[in-house]
Amino acid sequence: MELIPLFTSDPLLQQIILFLGELALLFLIIVAFIGFILFFLFVYAIKTDFFLFPEFLKAGVMFLEGFMRSLFKIFGVPDYEVLQVMVRLHNTLNKKRFTETSVARRAIFIPHCLRAIACPAHLHPEEGLKCRSCGLCSIGYAKKMLQQVGYMVFIVPGSSFIKRLVQEHRPKAIVGIGCLLEVKEGNVMAERYGLVSMGVVSTKDGCVETEVDWDKVFEIALLGIDPQSVPKELRKFLPQ
Repeated sequence: MELIPLFTSDPLLQQIILFLGELALLFLIIVAFIGFILFFLFVYAIKTDFFLFPEFLKAGVMFLEGFMRSLFKIFGVPDYEVLQVMVRLHNTLNKKRFTETSVARRAIFIPHCLRAIACPAHLHPEEGLKCRSCGLCSIGYAKKMLQQVGYMVFIVPGSSFIKRLVQEHRPKAIVGIGCLLEVKEGNVMAERYGLVSMGVVSTKDGCVETEVDWDKVFEIALLGIDPQSVPKELRKFLPQ
């Protein structure tokens, strides 16, 4: 069997190989340059909680995901900070569409792990946890306020409930509360279903008696809402 020589004496073929090599090198340089720009934009967002060129940032991070993960590890950026920035970036990009969505077509999903250990409520197989507003946790008050605003409010034990409720009630926009990974997965699910989603990350993780900053929940939930339809207790959370 005749072996193909490693080097060729054909000038034209040599030029083609050289051109392809230079093209590949140029591509790698461009990718690295864009990656470092994205990295600095990401670090800036972590430090200031403000996004420069958010659409470019999201598209770039998704396109260069592997390279960006390597940069984050090299420079010691923790995974949880990366996820937090991605959730905030997602909210920033969805804010306008969420604001323009009627509250009648919005739903909010509250994780049942926020309830007290002694919670007397029972799980309904189709609607989720049926809160009794017993006062042992803050869910009852939050649910009451959000329903007065016009939200569909569900207290759910997991993503399977959310999928079923979305298919049944057909909201156009949702607010999801949960740990970082749950919110990230919820955003992916929402995009798959064509929903506008906003996420609020819990301040304390776990399986029982987790915590969330309800002020942030109300601030997001009241975006685009007519102030006249907002209970007096919540008007301080309306955007100025």
